[in-house]
Amino acid sequence: MSDKSTPAREERIEDRGTNRSRTPQSQKFLDYIGSGWADSDTALPARAEVASFAAARRTAVAKEFAGKLILIAAGPLLARSNDTDYRFRAHSAFAHLTGWGSDSVADSVLVIDARKTESESILFFRETAGKTSQEFFANPTIGEFWVGQRPSLEQVSALLDLPTKSLGNLAGFIEGVEVVDLSNEKLSEFVSELRLVKDSYEIAEMRKAVAASIEGFEEVARNLSAATKHPRGERIVEAAFFAKARAEGNELGYDTIAAAGAHACTLHWIINDGEVKNGELILVDAGVEVDSLYTADITRTLPINGKFTDTQRMLYEAVREAADAAFAIAKPGIKFREIHAAAMKVIAAKTAEWGMLPVSAEDSLEPDNQFHRRWMIHGTSHHLGLDVHDCAHARREMYLEGELKPGMIFTIEPGLYFHQNDLLAPLEFRGIGIRIEDDVLVTETGVENLSAALPRSAAEIEKWLAKLTS
Repeated sequence: MSDKSTPAREERIEDRGTNRSRTPQSQKFLDYIGSGWADSDTALPARAEVASFAAARRTAVAKEFAGKLILIAAGPLLARSNDTDYRFRAHSAFAHLTGWGSDSVADSVLVIDARKTESESILFFRETAGKTSQEFFANPTIGEFWVGQRPSLEQVSALLDLPTKSLGNLAGFIEGVEVVDLSNEKLSEFVSELRLVKDSYEIAEMRKAVAASIEGFEEVARNLSAATKHPRGERIVEAAFFAKARAEGNELGYDTIAAAGAHACTLHWIINDGEVKNGELILVDAGVEVDSLYTADITRTLPINGKFTDTQRMLYEAVREAADAAFAIAKPGIKFREIHAAAMKVIAAKTAEWGMLPVSAEDSLEPDNQFHRRWMIHGTSHHLGLDVHDCAHARREMYLEGELKPGMIFTIEPGLYFHQNDLLAPLEFRGIGIRIEDDVLVTETGVENLSAALPRSAAEIEKWLAKLTS
């Protein structure tokens, strides 16, 4: 991290909005607007449950990088357009190592000082400004009049059980010192791998995220009929889930995929501007991020009118069979990549059975062939947590080649996708895309399906839809 990064950030904040009408700056006005305010609430919050877990994580980082000064930045506000920002969301490594979630402050930096035998951590952030500060009323980016009051150093220290200092002191603290930050590949790998196995706090937060997401899917079901009456019905579906995400959590964990009809064959369809037509399917891939910033990631493919056709049902149940094969082998000790292999055996067998492969299913599974992957190009699983694709910077030997361990949380999500213009697919399959995605926790003996409260079989989905739409 350059010592110049903080001043540059400060300059950007002060300069934004300079062409808009400005608040008076005379000393007479400054004295007046800074007077006559009741004292701010200085009560200290209770120590957060996550504090001890975050401390243990910082200790692990300090041990790995003994002798180093480590900087973990929360990240800045990001401009959406001109002087309008996206809602702030801290970097996942920062959230993991501090425990500071949706109420964290932009530009904050966690410093883990591992240069001594006993490591020390300090959280630098921009605390709330006094009423006599021009920032209080004149800064539309961070001023209290505009965006609300930030917490004090003392309040955050009490909440996170972590020493705090004003962000303005950071440059002097690190001046002349070689630091390790997240641009360092080894640190990025380590903090990713630190999240591969979740602690009990993380598992509880993931349960909350999944529960909120299930409520979101129920809201989607209730809005399917309304979606069919709108020319951009996919957005009615998207909005239904988003309402639950904001009411029950912090945000969406990622942009919702609400893909009706042939749009379901586009894996990351987030435009969501299509019609929702009776007789077709809609693939909804969505997850709620809770205030701790942990997110679920669930997909269900639903018959829009409440009933699968025979062809839709056959293809849906083939995907479920692939998912069930992955569930059946998932347990501590197997390699992560074996989950995908189990699902792919079913996909290869089904596409061979339907006469779609140029070779047998067994031959298609050979590494140099993989013809069945034409209809399921993506992987079957990814780790899940603070990031929807969590632990993404972990080394291959720790991720794809790593063994499952109790406490890991990941997805199981096979699919089949038959594009409208795919001449190798049977005509009646074309325009159908199906994915079933669940979030699973590795236990001592197997896995627990955290999203099991959502129906998975075609028959169960029809009953669920009938109940919610009656």
